[in-house]
Amino acid sequence: MGVFLGVDVGTSSTKGVLVDLAGTVLASTVREHEVSRPHPGWVEMDAGVWWDEFVSISRELVATTDELVVAVGVSGMGPCVALADGDGVPLRPAILYGVDTRATEQIARLTRELGSDEILSRGGSALSTQAAGPKVAWVADHEPEVFEKARKLFMPASWLAYRLTGAYVLDHQSASQCSPLYDSIAQEWYEPWARPILGGIELPALVWADAVVGGVTSVAAAATGLPEGTPVVSGTIDAWTEAVSVGAQEAGDLMLMYGTTMFLVNTIAERITIPELWGTVGAFEGTRNLAGGMATSGAITGWLRALVGSPDYPSLLAEAAASGAGAHGLLMLPYFAGERTPVADPDARGIIAGLTVEHTRGDLYRAALEATALGVRHNVEAIRAAGGTIERVVAVGGGTQGDLWLQVVSDVTGLTQEVRAVTIGASYGAAFLAARATGTADIDAWNPVVRRVEPEASLAAGYDELYTLYRELYPATAAVAHALAERQRGSA
Repeated sequence: MGVFLGVDVGTSSTKGVLVDLAGTVLASTVREHEVSRPHPGWVEMDAGVWWDEFVSISRELVATTDELVVAVGVSGMGPCVALADGDGVPLRPAILYGVDTRATEQIARLTRELGSDEILSRGGSALSTQAAGPKVAWVADHEPEVFEKARKLFMPASWLAYRLTGAYVLDHQSASQCSPLYDSIAQEWYEPWARPILGGIELPALVWADAVVGGVTSVAAAATGLPEGTPVVSGTIDAWTEAVSVGAQEAGDLMLMYGTTMFLVNTIAERITIPELWGTVGAFEGTRNLAGGMATSGAITGWLRALVGSPDYPSLLAEAAASGAGAHGLLMLPYFAGERTPVADPDARGIIAGLTVEHTRGDLYRAALEATALGVRHNVEAIRAAGGTIERVVAVGGGTQGDLWLQVVSDVTGLTQEVRAVTIGASYGAAFLAARATGTADIDAWNPVVRRVEPEASLAAGYDELYTLYRELYPATAAVAHALAERQRGSA
């Protein structure tokens, strides 16, 4: 028989699953963790935690079965910048993806030096807080002693693959978010730009997300409980692995990932590049994507739950459902960590407009869910305006476990969403990548569609009005938000 191990390193936890040959989840486990925010706009994490949690998860799950682990798949948040020395020892905490907004000066400088049109044309995306290249440049500028020692560049998935096999690789999808280091047309590193930015850092070999990069070494086997020689698959960034887990790989597919952040991946037939979104290569060879991401979504609901002292999410969801569409006249901008697409403003800030003493925590929670949905609609409009087509929407991630959030997003956007049998996301997708690399697994057989969420037509007009106000609120308050962001940096 045999089983597949899939492990995903996320922003708030690392998840692992053990899956059989038919795609049934036999066992799962989670290790929660926290990111570090040492300064406003900085979001970091110790890469050592990624390995420690993988080891713990692997040993726990392997102990639950007598079946042989046939292959291992890995996944992780990204694009991240984890710099290590020549022996692969991390030199500083990893700088995380677009939620870390420290490299604004480097973004401006590289854009000025290389040319915004050239960067977009060659790489597929404008430089933003999502791009890995400027974050490397930030380390060179602010921590030259670290930069001088750096010889390797990792992301969570590639770091786990390295620790398991010794292979220094990066998948093409992750590399395509290392702007401006990667040539999205030629699908290879662009040495004229990469070498000056990376200095002595060696460029990892490029592979596709379903490539076997090596076998588990004897040292890794002793640590993890995995059999020595077990094939390990490269994997990729979590959002793309989530798309894999629900079969959103055909042209016209749109994946919505409900997590700490909200992510959108639209598979496109032809390459599209616009400054407001990220044009990337896909997880699999021959595929391309137009992607967007909100800096916060589930992070806001978690923050709000802690703030109002609610004992559990079901209570808040019930109160939000009772609040009703429009949250009794509240409107929230979900820019609590700046915003990624399509606003691309690291100094944007969260705003709650319309508050009165009559509003309840249920109203606030409803407004937070609607803010996420309004942000999704903004991204969807940007995708369509760029020429992307949306023929099928598939929802995935922890936020799909309840009905209300999904329903609010469908009501606000007018989109019907498919929900598959397994929505745990990237860890399951990582297990599927392992199966795909070692056999002929079919995701539709593994993970069929079990329900669809349809928009409520009677709410469309009201949400259209709210969306108009939402689009007006950001430009009307941006100057104030920027001034407050500057004050926040000054008080750090």
